[in-house]
Amino acid sequence: MRIGELARRTGVSARSLRHYEQAGLVSSVRAANGYRVYEEAAVVRVTNIRYLLDAGLTLDDVTAFRSCLDGDLPSAPPSARGLEIARERLAVLDARIAAQTAARNRLAAALDARSDGHR
Repeated sequence: MRIGELARRTGVSARSLRHYEQAGLVSSVRAANGYRVYEEAAVVRVTNIRYLLDAGLTLDDVTAFRSCLDGDLPSAPPSARGLEIARERLAVLDARIAAQTAARNRLAAALDARSDGHR
C-alpha cells in the first residue's frame, strides 16, 4: 500500500510515517515511480508505535520496543526493559507536571496580587 493509504488506515500523517521510517521503525520499498510501498503488516506496526507514543513515550523510547511492534502490543506482558523505560518516562512526565504546576501557581499568585479581584 502507498503512504496515503497507510496514513488513512492508521490515522497518522504521511509526514509522521516518513519520520518513523527515518527512525528505523517502519520500512518501505520504492516502486518504479518512486512512491513508498508498505506491506500490510505496517498497519499493526504503526498502530503500536502510536500506542506507545500516546502513552507518553518518546520516539527514542519506542525504538527499544522495535522487536515487538508487529504483535498485539497492548495485550502482551511487558518486558523488564519496557517497564524500566515506562517508569523513567513517567518520572520525567511527573517532573514536568510539577514544574508546570509551580509556574501556573506563581502566575496565578502574581495576578491575584496585582488585581482587584477580577480575572
